[in-house]
Amino acid sequence: MKITCALSDFDFASTQSDLNVVLYGYSDDGTYGTVGAALRKAIARSKLSPAPKACDFLSLALAVVAADLAGHRSRSPDGWTREFNLTISVVDPTFWNANRAIVENLLAFLTTDRWTLQFVKGGYLSTLKGKPKFPEEDCVVLLSGGLDSYVGAIDLVTGGYHPFAVSQVVRGDGEKQRWFANQICRGLQHIQLNHNVQVPDPESPPSQRARSIIFVAYGVFIATTLARYHAGDEVTLYVCENGFISINPPLTGGRLGSLSTRTTHPVVISLLQKLLDASGLRVRIVNPYQFKTKGEMLQDCPNQSLLKPHAFKTTSCGRFKQFGYKHCGRCVPCLVRRAAFHSWKVKDSTKYEYENLAQNDENHSGFDDVRSVLIGIAECGELGVTRWLGATLSSALVKNKEQLAQTVSRGLSEMQALMNSLGVR
Repeated sequence: MKITCALSDFDFASTQSDLNVVLYGYSDDGTYGTVGAALRKAIARSKLSPAPKACDFLSLALAVVAADLAGHRSRSPDGWTREFNLTISVVDPTFWNANRAIVENLLAFLTTDRWTLQFVKGGYLSTLKGKPKFPEEDCVVLLSGGLDSYVGAIDLVTGGYHPFAVSQVVRGDGEKQRWFANQICRGLQHIQLNHNVQVPDPESPPSQRARSIIFVAYGVFIATTLARYHAGDEVTLYVCENGFISINPPLTGGRLGSLSTRTTHPVVISLLQKLLDASGLRVRIVNPYQFKTKGEMLQDCPNQSLLKPHAFKTTSCGRFKQFGYKHCGRCVPCLVRRAAFHSWKVKDSTKYEYENLAQNDENHSGFDDVRSVLIGIAECGELGVTRWLGATLSSALVKNKEQLAQTVSRGLSEMQALMNSLGVR
């Protein structure tokens, strides 16, 4: 699929694409897509001053999110792998074209699709009216409304850090994000951003494969607005996720890793960091929980008095919207969450659509994710975690392979304990 993403004054006819997408604007043409118009206004209102290459990185991420929504897996030759030829307008096309192989490899790993990128002149630079603001926070943390990001923000503040919280607004989570930010350390500096992508004939249900890159782009963008960044210092961007979900091991031979997102997979972090370093952006991406399970994150949080009463209010479900903004209780993220609460030995007050997984039907114990977890547990026990993971950690970009493998093993053990407690066989 050939897609062009550019500002509204771009000569779209010159590219002869299957889909044209207006970056940071709107279109009267119903055959066009749009992305980032409200985001541009939110940035202007914030009076923050980002680095130019952070603006380009944001444009890249917006274009990728639009393409991800427009591409239909069912229409690809194998029913899964899509092919994208994506043209993006940026301020510095020379740099991005010279480094596009890094981006193409990153996107291929994130989505299991094939990407060919071309960058052209005509990008967006943030322009401010009046005096810019330079926030005094010492780092940035992504605050999604999920349990891991909530623990991460609490741990940072408890450890003496002063983070700027950044959120991607998701329907059903926006109010939670604001509430979490406000009640941690009497209120964190917080910004909520939304890409508001619209394309004709979107994939349904919408793909989530490439959403990681927009989260990180928001974080990088805000990191370059901090006073310490403008003073020449490096800024750490904390992207907090437990090690099991970070690795996202295929639970059975028939499941692809891209069935879930890979936001903090070591390969993703490594390629993102390589790109940031090449661009001269002084932002360091860190996942402090790469070697912890979700249960261990909950157990080790130093501020239990803040975490215990509110942990159940967070969102983990991969189908949260589908069930009326209620956790399904049976998808892999829900199972990891339920297992973490069980390991933590704190009552899980989350309301689940499918609570009793021991029920012997296709909606409970026979549901695909539940069966896949049981198969994964059994096969890992038989083969050992290293053989079971196979090529999952084989990339040269993955360091500390044994430590990561043991984290995955402990994550499976948490889920096995949950299954045993529920009587799921």
